Amino acid sequence: MNKQSKTFTNRQTVTAQDVADKAGVSRASVSRTFTSNGSIAPETREKVMRAASELGYQVNFLAQGLNRKRSQLIGVVVARLSDPFRSSLLESLLTEIHEKGYQALVTEVKNQEQLEETIRQFTQYRVSGVVVTSGQPPTELVSECVQHNIPVVGINRHMDLPYVDFVCSDNKMGAELALAQLLQSKCRALGWLNYKGSTWAGVNRGKTYRRLVESKQPEFGLTLSDLTAFEDGYEGGRAAAHDYCLSLKTGSVSKLDGIFCANAQLACGFLDGMRECGFEAPKEFHLIGFDDTQITAQYSYRLTTIRQNTSAMASQAIACLEARGADANSAQRIEMIPVSLVCRHTSPMND
Repeated sequence: MNKQSKTFTNRQTVTAQDVADKAGVSRASVSRTFTSNGSIAPETREKVMRAASELGYQVNFLAQGLNRKRSQLIGVVVARLSDPFRSSLLESLLTEIHEKGYQALVTEVKNQEQLEETIRQFTQYRVSGVVVTSGQPPTELVSECVQHNIPVVGINRHMDLPYVDFVCSDNKMGAELALAQLLQSKCRALGWLNYKGSTWAGVNRGKTYRRLVESKQPEFGLTLSDLTAFEDGYEGGRAAAHDYCLSLKTGSVSKLDGIFCANAQLACGFLDGMRECGFEAPKEFHLIGFDDTQITAQYSYRLTTIRQNTSAMASQAIACLEARGADANSAQRIEMIPVSLVCRHTSPMND
């Protein structure tokens, strides 16, 4: 290592000007080298990259953002990453963000107050966009983002905000696929399982499913009962199954032969709870979940489910941010992502 390199590497921070001096180029050439689609001669780029490597130079994206009034950061709001679907969605988002040349600033929130503080911090960081996968973005803070030309996109939720875009799985398509499968399996006494305090997506699925069942009721003689879990996730579904089986014993409810669940975790818990009470699917009832997480394919569950396409959702979310960044006043986009039915043991295709 030469004397000049030693001098630079002993410094606390290597600047872009240091790289320019070592490479014998202008400060602007260094900036163009580390800017996406920056116009610069190949030989100049090579000099800059070699100098940056020798000096251990790292681009300060936040400082770039302060200079340009926008950083290369994408803020992502998440919640309950213990949920397999949410983890899968985050993984797809991180992949898409990286492939588009951005960096992700991920924050997990537990309540509305944390959500508000997180979005406020994202504004201060001057992020290039915000993706909200949990909670309802407060109107006033979203307006603040819009005023700062920071696009906001919500995934699997919806608000009546003109300059906020939304990407949602097609819940109507999912309900249609689930109902068609249950009807094909000769199910007529249907159930819908969700939990108290459900997300917008879960509520929307339930309302859509109910409307479809009611439209088919005269033709097939259908009935629909609501099964309520008092908490989300596996344990909520398991407890709901125990409550349902107890009600069956007392005669306060009728037996159901086809049950559709708001998400995969509820469905897996419900399936285990029913087994504990002596009921097996698909012999005594059919069960369909929503999400198609990794656990649903495992042999112990083999859950028939509606698959959400997280890769397509992530791709559309970032596309919405980029389009909104280019035209802040464009009409609101609501992108519906197609879903698909995955038939497994709990409701096989050719029953």
